[in-house]
Amino acid sequence: MSETHLVESEGLPLAEPMTFAQREVLHRAVAKIILLGDQVGVTTDQMILLLQSGLTVGELLDYLYARSRESA
Repeated sequence: MSETHLVESEGLPLAEPMTFAQREVLHRAVAKIILLGDQVGVTTDQMILLLQSGLTVGELLDYLYARSRESA
């Protein structure tokens, strides 16, 4: 079973298999987000809850950045 991601084309989501390189990039990015969360006192579970409540990944990164500025 291959992993897929959604690509929007004319409003319709299309599933395309991820390449090995894309999976590696995704894994490194997620690891960096988790590390940043740990540094600013936001657990992985808290980040998941924020995303499930409707925050986008970009908004989560903004939130983590703001938290890091507060602790500096």
